[in-house]
Amino acid sequence: MVRPVSQTANPSADAAAMLRRLGFAILFFAVPLAALFTRRALVVMAPLAVILLVLASVLDGSARHAREKTLALATSTGGIAGLVLLLWAALSLVWTPFLPEASERLFNIAGMILMGLGGYLAVPERMRAANLYLLPVGVGLAAVLSIPLALQGSSRFDPEGLSLERGMLMLALLVWPALAWLHSRSRNLEAVALALAVAVAALLTREGMPLYGLAAGAIVFVLTAASPRLGPRLTGLVMAGLLLLAPLLPFLLKPLATGLLGAKAPVTVSLDIWRQIVLNEPLRLLTGHGLETALRGRYFGLIPHKAPSTLLFEIWYELGVVGAVAGSLLLYRAVVGIQSHRPTVAPGIMAAFACAYALGCLGIGTTQVWWFAALVVLVLIFVAIERGQFRTTRPKAILRKKF
Repeated sequence: MVRPVSQTANPSADAAAMLRRLGFAILFFAVPLAALFTRRALVVMAPLAVILLVLASVLDGSARHAREKTLALATSTGGIAGLVLLLWAALSLVWTPFLPEASERLFNIAGMILMGLGGYLAVPERMRAANLYLLPVGVGLAAVLSIPLALQGSSRFDPEGLSLERGMLMLALLVWPALAWLHSRSRNLEAVALALAVAVAALLTREGMPLYGLAAGAIVFVLTAASPRLGPRLTGLVMAGLLLLAPLLPFLLKPLATGLLGAKAPVTVSLDIWRQIVLNEPLRLLTGHGLETALRGRYFGLIPHKAPSTLLFEIWYELGVVGAVAGSLLLYRAVVGIQSHRPTVAPGIMAAFACAYALGCLGIGTTQVWWFAALVVLVLIFVAIERGQFRTTRPKAILRKKF
């Protein structure tokens, strides 16, 4: 006797669940581990994970109200500032001396934005806790593996140690959403152990940048946890203010750097070059030199090779005051908007913001594709964590004695 096929079976839903599980496994577990061993892991795995999530949402129809969500993002204050920044970067192609390279960079930025939007719309409204627990497991395992790699300085997969450095930068970013998830589940002991493991790995890394990023994130984490309203506003003002007033920094910091580090220290020389650029071309502060000129200009003698490589210098040098104002407004609105998130998650989001911003100000290659992909992954992970906070507390049963 042949049993009838169950009417409740849904092959599309089963396939969507499998694709979604695989996508989150890549995003949460595979990315932190693979970044330690290959430099291209993030650029390949992040789009693959988003594609799987989008396919899953199409199969089970979970991506509802996509047009409304996209319109709400685009018409918000931060969204408008981001669109202005993107359009101004596109307009700067008219006067950039490196049109092919700048066009490729703009294409990569637009592609990463579309990837992030697709992932945002594909993340289900209710995340399963089993998927989200993959994140602290992946970050913790990567931190443990990175300690012996940092001690020996390199691996046979990466003789120059570049993948290890990039992997540690990824860990410095991803540890904050992992801590936020564990804290929201009241697993504070595991969160402390994870934070210590990542801190030890960062301390042993040859480059100090991951440790500086972690320190900036920790300060903002404590500030936001102590004052959920003041923390985001103060941090947003500092971030936006630094970007908006960046051309004044070389004039203010050069005497201090000279007194503390000496006139020939790399930081002092870099600040002096920035100061001379501002004095020699003040009108260029209005329009900037065009996209990709801060990086390519070093190799073609347009700017000295020892010019600053920080986010603050590059935005002003390439996009001028319009790019700086739009970027400052986007930063401030994004940071202040964190106040609307749950108190258990908001400190982790703020810490990740501060960590990423500090790394950009310290000279990480913010123009590289892997950095944009890392930021997209970070945002998608926090979106998933926020949508996993639907658990309610059940009332305790009260046993009454019968007399």
